[in-house]
Amino acid sequence: MNIKNFHIPIIIVSVIIALISNYGSFVSAIEPFTFLKMDLNSIERGYINFFSIDSTYNINNEWWRLVTPMLIHFSFAHLVFNCLWVYVLGSKIEYNDGHIIFLGLILFTSISSNLAQHFFEGPSLFGGLSGIIYGMLGYCMINDLESRQYRYELPPALYLFMIVWLILGFLGVLNLFGFGNVANYAHLGGLISGVIFAIMLRLTSVQLK
Repeated sequence: MNIKNFHIPIIIVSVIIALISNYGSFVSAIEPFTFLKMDLNSIERGYINFFSIDSTYNINNEWWRLVTPMLIHFSFAHLVFNCLWVYVLGSKIEYNDGHIIFLGLILFTSISSNLAQHFFEGPSLFGGLSGIIYGMLGYCMINDLESRQYRYELPPALYLFMIVWLILGFLGVLNLFGFGNVANYAHLGGLISGVIFAIMLRLTSVQLK
C-alpha cells in the first residue's frame, strides 16, 4: 500500500471503529470520536449527557473532535456505502490533485460539515463519512465546471443525483424508506465547504497537479 494514499487509512480506521463499537452500539467505544464530549457515567445509566461545546473544546482542549465524527458509522450499510465512495472519489482526487490538497479538502469539509450539523441540530450523536463525500463531490463538480472537462471521470448525472439525494433527505423521504436519521446539515455543510475549497484554490492560484 502506498502510504500517500491517504484515503485508504481513513477507510481502515472507520472499519476498525465500526467493528469495535458494533456500529455505535457501544457508545463508550465511540465517545472519544464524537463531536461533543460525553459524560460516561450517564451512558452507564442509560442516557447520553453531552458536555457543552465550550467545555469540550476550550476547557478540555479536545480539538480532534472537530474531525473525528467522520470515522463513526451506525450500520453495515452506512459503513460500506460511505467507504466505497471515499475509495472511488478519494483515489481520483489524490491522483489528479495530489495528497496535500486531498488532506486539506478532507480536514476542511469534515470540520465544516460537523459544525453545520451541530449548529443547526444542537447536541446530538452523529457521524459518518458522508459529509466529506459531499465535500469531495462539490469540489470535483466545481473543478469539472471550471475546466469544462471530466477531470475526475465522473458523469454529470452523479452531481444531479447528489443534489436530489440531499433534497430528499431534507424532505424526510429517506427516513420514510428506512434509511434512518440522516445528518442532512452535515451533507449540506460538506457540499458547500467542498465548493468553497475548490474556489479558494482557484482564487489563490494553487496549481492542481
